[in-house]
Amino acid sequence: MYIGVDVGGTKVLVAVLNEQGVITEHDKFPTPKEYSVFLKDLENVASQFKVKEFKSGAVGITGRIDREHGIAIKSGNLPWRNSPIRDDLEKIFNCPMAIENDAKMAALSEAMLLKDRYKKVLYVTISTGIGVGLVVNGVIDTNLADPGGKSIMVEHNNQTVGWEEIASGRAIVARYGKRASDITDEATWKAICHDLAKGFIHLIAILEPEVIVIGGSVGTYFARYGEILKSEIKKYEIPLIKLPALVEAQRPEEAVVYGCYDLAKQTFSHAKSH
Repeated sequence: MYIGVDVGGTKVLVAVLNEQGVITEHDKFPTPKEYSVFLKDLENVASQFKVKEFKSGAVGITGRIDREHGIAIKSGNLPWRNSPIRDDLEKIFNCPMAIENDAKMAALSEAMLLKDRYKKVLYVTISTGIGVGLVVNGVIDTNLADPGGKSIMVEHNNQTVGWEEIASGRAIVARYGKRASDITDEATWKAICHDLAKGFIHLIAILEPEVIVIGGSVGTYFARYGEILKSEIKKYEIPLIKLPALVEAQRPEEAVVYGCYDLAKQTFSHAKSH
């Protein structure tokens, strides 16, 4: 059995997966502001699971990480800093753990579902913030910066701003007073997609993905704006840039924990269960 932990800015999802990658148990809780409280809450969840022994596992966490030392350097909008999360989780679950940025973990999960069709998959999660992950031939590209939408600069109202500042879920709520779930009119979605397209074309030009998968809370409503976004991106099309396919995530809510399973299998393929 495998353990996957998705540490997001607002909630933590913990899942037990079997050898075939099927979730057999899961639980979630609000992400605490204090790291020590998070560990206690996680211990409590672990104690409630029927499965107590794991071959290996992984944790996907928002923000910048130190993969070599298993440290969450700066966890997105959380006040956590330099948290030794890999070692702490290995103690809780008594198995080797891998650590990765949550968007990259989700990218791996979605890329594995598309591996027979695409070799170069870009995953963009649009929720509170904007996360980005690139997977090439089934392997996460760790050279892509962890901050995602914060590090992508775009033009907006004659100023250069971070893409996340104008196109994230938080930015949408701040501007329109509504969450993506409440937006149904085409005019609003067209304005949102106009800002989304600015960042997407930047990523397309540099990374040249074959397909872009959109996930996250805003990604959940892809059916409402998918065609509008494709049209907005196409406005930037030039002969030197080949526009990729644009699809919604197949497992937007659980993509990270499924990615935890995939990464654990890749990283500890020869590990014995504890």
